[in-house]
Amino acid sequence: MAFVRKRSDPARGLTPGWNSLAVAAGVGLLVVFLAWFAGPGLFGISNETKGTTVQAEVVQPAPCTGGATERVKFEFGGAPMEGSLNGCGHGQGERIEVVVPDGAAGDAVSVHAADATAGASDARRPLGLALLVFSCFAGGMYVFLVLRGPRVPVTA
Repeated sequence: MAFVRKRSDPARGLTPGWNSLAVAAGVGLLVVFLAWFAGPGLFGISNETKGTTVQAEVVQPAPCTGGATERVKFEFGGAPMEGSLNGCGHGQGERIEVVVPDGAAGDAVSVHAADATAGASDARRPLGLALLVFSCFAGGMYVFLVLRGPRVPVTA
């Protein structure tokens, strides 16, 4: 059984052509490009470092087995400080860049490597864009199906 539109269908003039499909595709691409240029903040990705980046020296290195924490010393606010770095594999006396949280004071300062951001994943942006492209495609197909109208089976 084939599904064909009857010639006497009053909604025949609403049948989408290539022009309307090209406009829908163009709008979808525009939405994706605007989302791409809006930056990582659109998908909740924040690359801000909350703290100050300083040079630190590894005082007590830790091997990379289990939960390794190294001790580092650095100068912050004009005073020498010592803190714990959640990392491993550095050599004693090695100089690394760490981020000290704003308002850090005392001896129990927890720092992290400057080139690492806690909780950030670079896979979120491409995944968010892929989902956006899929939703644009799904919306365009829905509009196409609504404009096309129902198909009526032709009986011979």
